[in-house]
Amino acid sequence: MAPLGMIAAPMKTPTELQPLIDDGVIDEVLRSLKSGKEATVYLVRSRTETRCAKVYRNMAQRSFQKRAQYQEGRKVRGSRQARAMSKSTSFGRAEQEAAWKNAEVDALYQLIAAGVRVPRPYGYFDGVLLMELVADADGNPAPRLGEVELSAETAREYHRFLIRQVVRMLCVGLIHGDLSEFNVLVAPDGPVIIDLPQVVNAAGNNAALAMLERDVNNLRATLGRFAPELLNTEFAREMWALYEQGELRPETELSGVFAADETIVDPDDVMLVIDDAREEEIQRRLRLVSQPLAGF
Repeated sequence: MAPLGMIAAPMKTPTELQPLIDDGVIDEVLRSLKSGKEATVYLVRSRTETRCAKVYRNMAQRSFQKRAQYQEGRKVRGSRQARAMSKSTSFGRAEQEAAWKNAEVDALYQLIAAGVRVPRPYGYFDGVLLMELVADADGNPAPRLGEVELSAETAREYHRFLIRQVVRMLCVGLIHGDLSEFNVLVAPDGPVIIDLPQVVNAAGNNAALAMLERDVNNLRATLGRFAPELLNTEFAREMWALYEQGELRPETELSGVFAADETIVDPDDVMLVIDDAREEEIQRRLRLVSQPLAGF
């Protein structure tokens, strides 16, 4: 705490955000909201509104292989870019970097149009995504799903709503790929899904079903702490079967019951999900120890 009578110095504007101030896109950087391995999110003032500015990090080369697993099946600008990305040339890595950063922006616009509850984007400016601040009733950044206590009735309501959001995403061919209690915010009028740079192409990614199952089962585990009957549901396989048959619609009523089959699973896909789940658990424990800021 600053000594009595002293005024705290204003935050120094991050280099990446100075062009947005120079161009009048934002007026002031208020504070850092969240810093992670993928990006840093800042609270900014834009005229009379408080918004979020997400500054994507340039990722180290070691991360490209893992991210390529999520990017499988995504469309790229042209054949030259696709060849370079597959060969991991310098140009290809730069294109892969750009594709990773643009994926979330493209997904947000697509999901908003599909009626999915995600933050509204206000533009993408050279590696910076400007978007809506998801706030609580007092105007502060909303808490994560994993940070709130829920009644059994509210947990069931949130689960129904989030499963419906996953269905809407799948209907437009997208899977979040990293959906968990840390990537859902709780606004006064219900949950909002955030953090989509790893969004998966459902039709073009060999691990799509495994990632869908992980997303849905993460929601089940989180909300099942408050409504244990949710732990017995099997929504992922049910919606996937309908998706494969071309019968899944945003309004489709799901039962949460699905008889498992004996389909042979690709062991490489299984190991991908196991490795990611292990890393998620490590990150979860680190977050709990460090008690992260609420919000993005």
